[in-house]
Amino acid sequence: MRSQAFILVCMVVFGVVGTCHGGSLKKGFYNNTCPNAEAIIKNATEKRVASDPTLPARFLRMHFHDCFVRGCDASVLLNSTTNKTAEKDAIPNLTLAGFDVIDDIKAEVEKKCPNVVSCADVLALAARDAVSFKVSQTPLWEVLTGRRDSRVSRISEALANLPSPFSNFTTLVQNFANKGLNVQDLVVLSGGHTIGVGHCNAFSNRLYNFTGNGDQDPSLNATYATFLKTQCQSLSDNTTFVVMDPGSGITFDNNYYVTLKQNKGLFQSDAALLTNKSSRDVVDKLLDSKEFFKEFAKSMGKMGAIGVLTGNAGEIRKKCYVVN
Repeated sequence: MRSQAFILVCMVVFGVVGTCHGGSLKKGFYNNTCPNAEAIIKNATEKRVASDPTLPARFLRMHFHDCFVRGCDASVLLNSTTNKTAEKDAIPNLTLAGFDVIDDIKAEVEKKCPNVVSCADVLALAARDAVSFKVSQTPLWEVLTGRRDSRVSRISEALANLPSPFSNFTTLVQNFANKGLNVQDLVVLSGGHTIGVGHCNAFSNRLYNFTGNGDQDPSLNATYATFLKTQCQSLSDNTTFVVMDPGSGITFDNNYYVTLKQNKGLFQSDAALLTNKSSRDVVDKLLDSKEFFKEFAKSMGKMGAIGVLTGNAGEIRKKCYVVN
């Protein structure tokens, strides 16, 4: 009974049982076992971002996709095997990039501290450090550490858990609630779309066939739609991409909410945030830049704790793309 009660508490508080595997995240988890771990990751990340400004968006999206499936356990980094297809090969993850860079950063950590720092922590820290680079003298959010790596990665779980760019508000709220996140977190974390790109096939239905009758989404800014049609010229285009936040595609700021209020949210899931009063109110608050950075830090902290493996659960992978 005590065991059952413990699991029930875990499910109620965290939404998934994995968070309660015999330990918890904490600040400075590697202080004794690998004192320079976070500095190594930060330096390695910043060196790569300096030569590739697209990495912050890539790492942030990768971290998000990792946490929303099995939890923040680096399962998204695992390669498929002959017998099992991994999350990485699910359709929503096929446009992810930067896996090789995470592998390289992990290799640098391994040289100094073999078999100590998890890939899940490397990804969480690299995402934070990449986004913070050139934006702030201090990290934009705190990353508690102590995650361990999953030995499992299933394509079916990615398809079932990742939010879709075609989702309406009700679906998005339920998807986030399943992970212990609320409407505030939904709107705040959507602000991550201020950096990065979206592929045409994730939104071109809004341009050419919104209701199945060859029409355009009436909620989409008409001038913006005209521009998007010059970039995405057919429903079959699955290679072209555009920046998600027009005018601010590589700058991490709160401009996403400015463009959203102009009905220039790229995805249907972006536009959905304006269809509910509660979420609209959050959007309006986040037009204040200081408010956005403060709330983003809070929501990233919550997201980074979803379903984590700690204590003796999982493993510490030597290479992020394969189980030990």
